[in-house]
Amino acid sequence: MNNGASDFGPDWADELRRAHAGGIRQLFVLHGNVGDLVGYESGGELKYSQLSEYLATQLFGSFDAALYYDQVRGPRAMAGSQKRLNAINQHIERFIGPVEELRNTTQVARVFAIFDRYLERLLLLDSERQSTALIFDYAHFMVPSTSVSTTARELAPTLATLLNWAKSPYFKKAPFAFCLISERLSDLHDAVTRNAHVTNIEIPFPNREERLRFINWMTREMAIDEICELDAGALADFTRGLTLIHLQGMLQRAIRQKTILTVDILRRYKKQMIEDECQGLVEIVEPLHNLEMVVGQQEARQRLLEDAALIQKGHLDAVPMGYLICGPVGTGKSFLAECYAGSIGMPCVKLLNFRSKYVGETEGNLEKILKVLRVMGPVAVMIDEADAVMGDRTGGSDSGTSSRIFSQFATQMGNTQYRGSIVWFLLTCRPDLLPIDIKRQGRCEVHIPLFYPETEEDYTEMFQVMGKKNRIAIARDDVPPMPDGILLSGADIEGIITRARRMAILEESDNVTAAHLRASLSQFVPSHQSEEKQLQVVAAVIESTDVNFLPESYRKQVKDEEGRNELAREYSALLARV
Repeated sequence: MNNGASDFGPDWADELRRAHAGGIRQLFVLHGNVGDLVGYESGGELKYSQLSEYLATQLFGSFDAALYYDQVRGPRAMAGSQKRLNAINQHIERFIGPVEELRNTTQVARVFAIFDRYLERLLLLDSERQSTALIFDYAHFMVPSTSVSTTARELAPTLATLLNWAKSPYFKKAPFAFCLISERLSDLHDAVTRNAHVTNIEIPFPNREERLRFINWMTREMAIDEICELDAGALADFTRGLTLIHLQGMLQRAIRQKTILTVDILRRYKKQMIEDECQGLVEIVEPLHNLEMVVGQQEARQRLLEDAALIQKGHLDAVPMGYLICGPVGTGKSFLAECYAGSIGMPCVKLLNFRSKYVGETEGNLEKILKVLRVMGPVAVMIDEADAVMGDRTGGSDSGTSSRIFSQFATQMGNTQYRGSIVWFLLTCRPDLLPIDIKRQGRCEVHIPLFYPETEEDYTEMFQVMGKKNRIAIARDDVPPMPDGILLSGADIEGIITRARRMAILEESDNVTAAHLRASLSQFVPSHQSEEKQLQVVAAVIESTDVNFLPESYRKQVKDEEGRNELAREYSALLARV
């Protein structure tokens, strides 16, 4: 390919250029951050344009014709100047037909048939090698993902035409290029994306250098401190995970309204933009606490504190890829993950329900989430009810969706390039239901079991911590005695405290007293100590990767072979009854 228009451009453009120039590929699928601006330098000047415009005017800027089609309107010339526009329209008149007639043709199969005849005609002109680029935006509406057996009759000709273009040896010798643009690769038909004659190219989110360059470009006529309390470098660091479009909107608004972007405003904007980018499939949780709030579990807390310090010092190669936090209900698994993120100062992303009833939609949703997570790092990713969310290798009852989800998670979690950048927290009451491939070393490496407070000291400290979490000061002497024969979870204790607060408010008292706490505890009825809870406890004990994470009541048993066998027998018996 001889573009000759840009002095430099993005790395993905170089990849496409090399593949095309070598005659290896003609058809390219561009996916990922396709809705963003593309930065390039032309004639010594930094410029930004949309992807389709960049392709037509820069990457294929020296081609005889660049035609764009998105189904909204018929195919049309895309050019960077009036002179080139006139030249392309003359090309259309000569080889396709009247420009207005082409613009009024919107039906997909009809457009592809016209293009196919057009390309065949160009091939016959050996003495006039006419170069042309066809750019198809929103390609997933033209060749959507579906199985071969259910491929619609009207889709088949379009799909066959594309594949013929991709594999034709005659087309590969000609100066043709075909670009399909779709945000999610999984939305396109597998026959295209998995074809040996097609190159899939991911458009990444902007890195720090690209964000900094864009910030300096946007503020080239002013001092950055006129609109932001951070300098350009700090702003580029802070906006990790945002696109250039996001930055443009944020900076333009500050410039027009003459307001200062504070850290608080930036944080709220970033949270909203990333959640919107992921289409409501994730929630960014801003940790309000750190690991000092974690009660008991001293060895586990110390391990997490050490790992947090390693990340802060940049020793990413020494920290685990992820943690499996398990234990019975109400033991504070989510709270522990948030406290870890709070100790480092990293954002904590909680995956929401990304599953869909539509074929391919679930995998596409997860694909979108993972792409955003890769550029957000360092980030803690919290997956609650992980045994139900992450799928498994078999996936036999849902047309393979669970197995594909499992594959996506396993591939990402095992990618050591993101060690310390994406820290996974898998939370579950039933770790035994998680696929062993996910729990192995190199993916979710450290398994931390959580249990109900067993000692008077842990019980008292839990009351004080839960009081602090709810902004209620509780003195040690005000904590009611630990009830006999009943183990209360952290969630139970928090419920007791909030009920005590209710009593105080109804009495028009400003403080929660020891009397309120004792009365609340005496009225509280804990959930039944069922065999299911005991199964969750035993499963957590068996899953632990460090004997020091366990309470004293289990450490000796786990160290002894017969003790471990006894736990296994207890687990099997409980599993059979639950």
